[in-house]
Amino acid sequence: MSVDSLDTARVVEINDRELHYYSLEAAEAAGAGPISRLPRSLKVLYENLLRHEDGVTVTRDHLMRFATSLDPEAPREEIWFSPTRILMNDSAGIPLMADMAALRGAMARAGKDPDAINPQIQSDLVVDHSVMVDRSASADAFDANLALEYDRNEERYTFLRWARDTFSNFRAVPPGTGICHQVNLEALARCVWTEEDGNRTLVFPETLLGTDSHTPMINGIGVLGWGVGGIEAGAAMLGQPVTMIVPPVVGCRLDGELPPGANATDLVLAITERLREVGVVGTFVEFHGGGLASLPLSDRATLANMAPEYGATMGFFPIDGETLRYLGETNRGGEHLELVERYCRLQGLWHDPADPAPIFAREVVVDLSEVVPAIAGPKRPQDRVLLAEAGARFRSEVLPEQPPLADGAATLDSGHVLRHGDIVIASITSCTNTSNPSVMLAAGLLAQKAVAKGLTSSTWTKTSMAPGSRVVTDYLEATGLQKALDALGFQCVGYGCATCMGNSGPLPDDISAAIQENDVCAVAVLSGNRNFEGRVHPLTKANYIASPPLIVAYAIAGNMGVDLLNDPLGTGNDGQPVYFRDIWPSAEEVADLARSALTADRFRSRYSNLFEGDARWKAIEAPRGATFTWPGESLYIKEPPFFDGVTPDVPPVRDILGARALGMYGDSITTDHISPVGTITASSAAGEYLIAQGVAPADFNSFAARRINHDVMIRGAFANIRIANEMVPEKKGGWTRHQPSGEVMPVHEAARHYAGEGTPLVVVAGRDYGVGSSRDWAAKGTRLLGVRAILAEGFERIHRSNLIGMGVLPLQFEDGTTRGTLGLDGTEQFDVLGLTGEITPRMPVPVRILRPDGRQEEITMICRLDTAIEVDYYRHGGILHYVLRNTMGNA
Repeated sequence: MSVDSLDTARVVEINDRELHYYSLEAAEAAGAGPISRLPRSLKVLYENLLRHEDGVTVTRDHLMRFATSLDPEAPREEIWFSPTRILMNDSAGIPLMADMAALRGAMARAGKDPDAINPQIQSDLVVDHSVMVDRSASADAFDANLALEYDRNEERYTFLRWARDTFSNFRAVPPGTGICHQVNLEALARCVWTEEDGNRTLVFPETLLGTDSHTPMINGIGVLGWGVGGIEAGAAMLGQPVTMIVPPVVGCRLDGELPPGANATDLVLAITERLREVGVVGTFVEFHGGGLASLPLSDRATLANMAPEYGATMGFFPIDGETLRYLGETNRGGEHLELVERYCRLQGLWHDPADPAPIFAREVVVDLSEVVPAIAGPKRPQDRVLLAEAGARFRSEVLPEQPPLADGAATLDSGHVLRHGDIVIASITSCTNTSNPSVMLAAGLLAQKAVAKGLTSSTWTKTSMAPGSRVVTDYLEATGLQKALDALGFQCVGYGCATCMGNSGPLPDDISAAIQENDVCAVAVLSGNRNFEGRVHPLTKANYIASPPLIVAYAIAGNMGVDLLNDPLGTGNDGQPVYFRDIWPSAEEVADLARSALTADRFRSRYSNLFEGDARWKAIEAPRGATFTWPGESLYIKEPPFFDGVTPDVPPVRDILGARALGMYGDSITTDHISPVGTITASSAAGEYLIAQGVAPADFNSFAARRINHDVMIRGAFANIRIANEMVPEKKGGWTRHQPSGEVMPVHEAARHYAGEGTPLVVVAGRDYGVGSSRDWAAKGTRLLGVRAILAEGFERIHRSNLIGMGVLPLQFEDGTTRGTLGLDGTEQFDVLGLTGEITPRMPVPVRILRPDGRQEEITMICRLDTAIEVDYYRHGGILHYVLRNTMGNA
């Protein structure tokens, strides 16, 4: 129960229930400042503080100073945030639950009660990252891929069933159900939460943290939430509040409405480009304005989903009448709608464009009427390309960089000669767009018109559709559109992230051979949210994000150099050319179908048994017991080594002396570069290891599925096929140069050599280090390689937090200093000094550089332990080590 030093506790009666809440209006009246003028996202944070005031982590001073965040010149306040619940995908969630199991093991070894390790808040995991597109363009694709998923992941799912049966407050959504963010949006979220607190019922805004960077999708429904690494989520799950600096809030005012021909994907690509130009990294973006009324909630969710792509922590939409309409449509109506509206109006969380605008740190204005059709690529989601220019820009910007192809050299079994720009993957995938009925129905209508005119998908294009929810298939089948999509090869291959996360599956052998033997610039188009190098498929050099209807159109066109708006897509069954404009559906056609396709009954039917699973899920026999018995010979499941030897005593922090650079990298090194998630190739270090253990390449599965085997994962660290280590300019991939020998070797082999020599390691990098997915293995792998510090020009928020969570020190070069200005080439040694004394947030850290010729240079770097609690986490060797020691002391 809150200390409530500002006397804000109030009672309201809603639906004949007496509900207690902490009043924002009362806090302002008590002198806390202009709480009523806060952006709505910050109001939710402030209510969280009121409700959790304990006089220690949240004090009266915190409450009285919070509103100073409106002053851009005032110091940013550090606060503690306590989420309502945790959301996990399986690629991060199963390793997180393995960490929980390892913590239980550490407790047992210390003679403590392992049951003390338990989720303290509701924690839900959705199995969505394990399905691979092995089978596609066939009626049995879904069943075949699901069967393969169960076969490959039997050990993982057995462990997950043990976790489900053992831990309190933990639920698991079985395979073949949907993508965590779409399931969250359509079923799990409530917007406003009630909870029993002693003899009273509290009502408060729902909040969450998720183990996937696209958790902000839930912001579209007015729920405050963002992505964190699995390490930080684990601490929050165990009841540790999350420390954060109150972020500046950038207002994004939406005016007007989308013009005919433009859809939600076009809008999100336009806003991603715009906000990247403005610079919103580390901020909350909050949408408001008159244009909100024209955006259905599914469009808002698409826009919120891509907050990581435009660089923000969140893309928050306040609750309004459209939110209530969506809740009702998705079977969360009735009395709950009155609760949501009454509470939000009472607390000033309701959006009315006529109300005075909140005070934002700055504001960006977007005129929706100026949005035009677009795609993004070939390497980053913020690189928008207007559809009208896409073919020409591919021909002028990408083709000139490719080697010439000999005549007929890349001939496929079908007789087609593969060319640069040929589209070998076209996938309707990802919750970003499959959660949006308007673009999915548009894809179906376009397919229907194309089939009616006799068009087919290109024979060299692997087509697939992986919706984020079974509801999507239901309404496509009910409207008759799935039949047309099937005719073009877009049968449902599974309900999961699939191609968007790199589980695109194998290409046909003749296509793979033609690409590799001739260095063909093959292309993938996907309706996802990320198109980083090496992510979608190892063999696609260029990758483009597009809306679902454009995915269908490009599958028919077959080559990225085609001008969709002016070139014919193909020849119709009447012998005449068929153009894109001939098959593009109107907004009215889409809207008419949407009205009949989406019903509360459809959602009720699909989500009534969300956690039950099919017969294969129910048949899994899981072990029992408070601790997990790790299978000794498993190549999927090994006890995480992170807590080996942990004692209640905190080890002293020492300076890092004589460190070598394991790698030296440029700007925008992504977590996909650092720790790939998708395909394991036979020629990779991880693939060679699995082959040596008797695993056939067909059974490799993905890096995401092998995350509880550190022997596999350490071989994947810094081993993306496209990563470029400046210490080895002649090679790409997971290579480095061992010093002082100068020998070129795989990264993990060099790390093993350095460990044997007793040499600590650092990584040197440029700006935006760690952008991309909230991938805790990008930090775990770094730590297991023996890397003690990252020396970079700048860090992405989640990855910086993950590094600290694993006891790796993030150090930032001062402005104007880079690896280039210092003339670093990887032959140097580094001494990181000043760590043996008191460590304070963002303190200057001396770093001595020792060159091979004996010259020395000392620079000052910024310690990116930004808060006092992050200092504590680092001192303990990581956040879960901190929680474990605290639990040992209290158990």
